[in-house]
Amino acid sequence: MKFKKLSTFTKLPEKGSLEAACFDVYAHSITFKDGKAVYGFGFATEIPQGYRGVIAPRSSISKHPWILANSIGIIDSDYRGEWMMMLAPLKGDIIETALPYGVGERCAQIYFEPVLETEFVLTKDLEDTKRGTGGFGSTGKK
Repeated sequence: MKFKKLSTFTKLPEKGSLEAACFDVYAHSITFKDGKAVYGFGFATEIPQGYRGVIAPRSSISKHPWILANSIGIIDSDYRGEWMMMLAPLKGDIIETALPYGVGERCAQIYFEPVLETEFVLTKDLEDTKRGTGGFGSTGKK
């Protein structure tokens, strides 16, 4: 995986432990847009074709009234810009709510996975299953 530092102060992603599933990334910059905080990671990548990068929140975000604005972030293999994430306050506005992470702190985690090529086949019928069309809790709580 090719990584390009966008500044001499950029910290590259690193694993927090030997068996960690994801790489921690650090806040390189913080800007504000439309009531949200935009965290720049200070690097760009060249992800191999057939793969994608995924930005996920750290578990520590649950201690703060913030969420990753788009649930997870997807970085396509042809994107060459700075990796960033946008956090939105759960209530109130950004001025009332202290930021969860500062510049230089671990602020998210990333991982990489293959992208499965998919071809859609138009059909009039789908194979029946026991579950059928049941959704939203139809399999119960236990």
